Amino acid sequence: MKFVAALCLAVLAAAPAAAETSRPALPPVAAADVALADFLWLKRPIVVFADSPNDPAFQTQLRYLADDPGELIKRDVVILTDTDPAVPSEARQSLRPRGFSMVLLEKNGQVMLRKPLPWSVREITHAIDKFPLRQQEIREGRSGG
Repeated sequence: MKFVAALCLAVLAAAPAAAETSRPALPPVAAADVALADFLWLKRPIVVFADSPNDPAFQTQLRYLADDPGELIKRDVVILTDTDPAVPSEARQSLRPRGFSMVLLEKNGQVMLRKPLPWSVREITHAIDKFPLRQQEIREGRSGG
């Protein structure tokens, strides 16, 4: 009986840790390593720019995006980062940010949103859900790609 009780306690103690490790992840990709065209009709890029990786707004935005990756994954989001204006990525050259900027593109490559301050996942997903292509996905019963 003691063994069963100990086993039950061990399982209950491990459950929260297992839940945290099974949480979906959406790691950022360096914008210098990809081209925006790589995501056409496949993903909705969120490009987070800053003049330094130590920019507090940049750090806050990455923290916000990491808070609820599941909602972003459902909407086919990919996160790109660029913190080196001295070596401009293709994304930096085409989107031309100044300092910190969060730019959200639709699957067709169109810029849908530019923000000079960090946005929460909730704000981002509400904006995405209003996009015409996302509305079409919802009507067709697709959560994304």
